[in-house]
Amino acid sequence: MTRIASHRGGTLEFGDSTPQGFSATARMDVEEVEFDVHPTSDGAIVVHHDATLDGTTDTSGTIAQMTLAEIRAATIRYSAGGHPLTLDELCSIYAGSNVDFRCEIKPGVDGLPYERFVDRVIALLRHGNMLERTTFSSFLIPSMDTLLQSTDRPSLWLVSPPVLRQLGQDAVIELAMAHGIKEIGVHIDTADAALQSCVIAAGLDFGCWAAHSACQIKKAFSLGVKVFTTDRPTLAMDIREKLEVSA
Repeated sequence: MTRIASHRGGTLEFGDSTPQGFSATARMDVEEVEFDVHPTSDGAIVVHHDATLDGTTDTSGTIAQMTLAEIRAATIRYSAGGHPLTLDELCSIYAGSNVDFRCEIKPGVDGLPYERFVDRVIALLRHGNMLERTTFSSFLIPSMDTLLQSTDRPSLWLVSPPVLRQLGQDAVIELAMAHGIKEIGVHIDTADAALQSCVIAAGLDFGCWAAHSACQIKKAFSLGVKVFTTDRPTLAMDIREKLEVSA
């Protein structure tokens, strides 16, 4: 069965990485909730997509250079007054949920991995009793290398359209295998049956991200990908239910 991952807690339905969206997703009949993490200057780990607060809150600033108190003072746009969550709080929200974690390890504003960050994320997830329910992801090969060295939990390489276009599918597969990567995810608009067939033939799992429209969601189900992320989880659930009824 193709798995549905609520992207950032359902951005187009609840706002970007909001307490409301994550709490709603915890009660949904989806398999995963996708989120991103960044460190604060005083040792906390914040659940937020960008390395700065500028794009989605009423506050500006680089998360890694701000204290948790400063970040908590920010209000997320379209969030019913919600503030950024910590990873500890997210673990608490999902403690009694059947929805698993899909945790993306983000880089800093310079595009480079945060130093010694992966081990801190792993330790916090373990402390929150969520590590065994977590799949990791990253666009960065160095972060993938660190994940593979630090945990036996599944991890997947997110392959952007420019990387796929510039390297070509054969080189992407070769690079994944050289680094011990067992799963790749591509943008839904770059996914097709031929690419999926080549990835699977190489012994890798194949998924997609950014399936937000009804057309994109139906495409993911038609391909039968392992998992896809979507900003519209309730729409994805509705489409899946109708497909199952008509099957």
